[in-house]
Amino acid sequence: MNDYILYSFLTLLLSILFSMGGAGSGVALIPVLNFLGLDFTVAKAVGLFAGASTTITSSVMNIKRKAVEYSFVAPIALMMLIFAPLGAYSSSFINEEVVKFFFMLMLFYSASMMMFGKKKALFCSTGKTTLFIVGAVVGFLAGLLGVGGGNILIPLLALLGFEPKKVAVAVSFVVPFSALGSFFTYASYVPLDWVLLLCVALSAIVGGYIGNYMMHFKLDQKQIKKLMALILYGLALKLLWHFIF
Repeated sequence: MNDYILYSFLTLLLSILFSMGGAGSGVALIPVLNFLGLDFTVAKAVGLFAGASTTITSSVMNIKRKAVEYSFVAPIALMMLIFAPLGAYSSSFINEEVVKFFFMLMLFYSASMMMFGKKKALFCSTGKTTLFIVGAVVGFLAGLLGVGGGNILIPLLALLGFEPKKVAVAVSFVVPFSALGSFFTYASYVPLDWVLLLCVALSAIVGGYIGNYMMHFKLDQKQIKKLMALILYGLALKLLWHFIF
């Protein structure tokens, strides 16, 4: 029971902070749960379930507002729906330490994009073929690492020259495809504590609502993202310490 309370409380805090910065908390929640003693693969499944619970709400709201450009999101969603489960299934055949190493690199990447990422595109490649390739690559990596993929997808699409507002809406729509596809794949071969999943999902939903509400108080987004980046850097460094020592 104490573990449920602790995990729920940490999920609530991380969900509030990361939703204030317009991101999902799964990327931070997974290593935190693992450091607290939860099996890494189980932690990935829990993080995915929590992330899917919050992003589905955003997707439904964007659909109701008719903000979704289906010609743009369809190629990404389709490829992520196919390749995220493949990545999650592949994870069972890869040494856990190798997956953790790539997770650590992803943390450094996500933190750096939050801290130093620029909005200007490096080059312009906005065709349909690009969307299919991006969806496949990001989907596979998201499934392998146990994340929704938004933290990888947003900066990547921005660097490729896609409009930031369009990207934000697209990511909120496609992440549930990746997260749920990966989650059910993990659930097929990993024993899960469904009470824990429920507790964490509820905390993530509540935290997401609180964080979105607090965004309306003109908080400094740059400072919030810097704080998020520092947390991710800290988690990445702890993993790096694990590999070195």
